[in-house]
Amino acid sequence: MVDVLSQNEIDALLEALSSGEMDAEELKKEETQKKVRAYDFKRAVRFSKDHIRSLTRIHENFARYLTTYFSAQLRTFVQINVVQVEQLPYDEFIRSIPKMTILNIFEAEPLEGRMVLEVHPNVAFAMVDRMLGGQGIAPSKINALTEIETIIMEKIFSRTFESLQEAWKTVADLTPRLEALETNPQFMQIVSPNETIALISLSTKIGDTTGMINLCIPHVVIEPIMPRLSVHHWFVSQKKSRTPGEVEILEQRVNKAKLPIVAELGESTLSVREFLDLAVGDVISLNKRVDEGLRIKVGEKLKFIGSPGSIKDRLAIQVDEIVSEGAEEDYDE
Repeated sequence: MVDVLSQNEIDALLEALSSGEMDAEELKKEETQKKVRAYDFKRAVRFSKDHIRSLTRIHENFARYLTTYFSAQLRTFVQINVVQVEQLPYDEFIRSIPKMTILNIFEAEPLEGRMVLEVHPNVAFAMVDRMLGGQGIAPSKINALTEIETIIMEKIFSRTFESLQEAWKTVADLTPRLEALETNPQFMQIVSPNETIALISLSTKIGDTTGMINLCIPHVVIEPIMPRLSVHHWFVSQKKSRTPGEVEILEQRVNKAKLPIVAELGESTLSVREFLDLAVGDVISLNKRVDEGLRIKVGEKLKFIGSPGSIKDRLAIQVDEIVSEGAEEDYDE
């Protein structure tokens, strides 16, 4: 696309040419020269800026869901945020993570292929420490996982995929499932070394322990749903209309919902001494007259005014008036 110069830019250019600061012949040579841009085939660009923005939005929701989940499970302060979303070769990702780390290899049907949720050992062992009743402190020296630690970590991280499923719902109905838990990146070859991946990096803080959680999504796995990551899908997609059957089922469920209804006979204020001195036969004066209507509340909201009575030897109340919106203040007075 040709750039359009403003009048001020045109005047500045003419002035530079007339003063000799710029040479017209040199400008012509620059225009005739071929513009070459270096392209690294090992770092092929497979994700557009639009795709990166969409992945960022999705995993910001994922980070919020994880924060809620881990805070509830570990019963301590947990903070998880998206640091960056980038694309790079799979081999570069493997070389960037520790030699001993927690690698949750999973699949997400209906997508074909495997993805990885990498958790820094500091974060993973802090979680295990909290689950076992500790303060959430990672050990200074990390060795191979014991059988108990492996089972606990599988239990913790298998539940995180429910949060991932919820975050991706706006784009696709995925069913992530943990396939294996590894600790050595060299034994994990899910795609070829030069395959482009989307790497979502999440900074994680558990109490005083900090570390990273990285989500590795190969391009070849996510390619079938790449068109859904466009702005068009996010903002122009049609809303799903409810079928008559769904509306009918929803109405039935709402009709079965139970709400507390309370008829207030009145109020009274007693001192602690008067309350302790109450005996059988004592009378407590209320702030309501006998001929005054009773306030009937549905939940915490005033809805009706009624009169007390009885039906077949059971206490009852008759609705005399429906309180309209905005009229509640009059009755409060």
